[in-house]
Amino acid sequence: MKKLMLAALCSGLLATTAQAEERPDHFEGEAADSLAEAVTQFSETNRLLAELLAQDELSNADLGTVHRLSYTLENALAMFDAQFDTMAVDLEEVHLGSESVERERVRTHGEAYLEAAQTLVP
Repeated sequence: MKKLMLAALCSGLLATTAQAEERPDHFEGEAADSLAEAVTQFSETNRLLAELLAQDELSNADLGTVHRLSYTLENALAMFDAQFDTMAVDLEEVHLGSESVERERVRTHGEAYLEAAQTLVP
């Protein structure tokens, strides 16, 4: 029984290794250090993706480019996600501050919220 389990484990490991070798290379994509940078990368990379998808046919090289572009888009979306969380906290602080008449709280968090929001929609 132990031999059968060992054989099954080895077969599974070999299959996993073979499958991993068939996957395309992985890339890190362009990292965004700020929301403004993420917006720029998102816009430019979406434009490039749209150009590729507008073609009648996608070559293997095109698919490789799409694969690489997807990493930059994922990085931008991760930055958006983190920044949206921060914006939501700031906006909630504005809301709560306005209810409790805390002017400095409203001003501080309102300015932080608007700075991020204006990066998205000028």
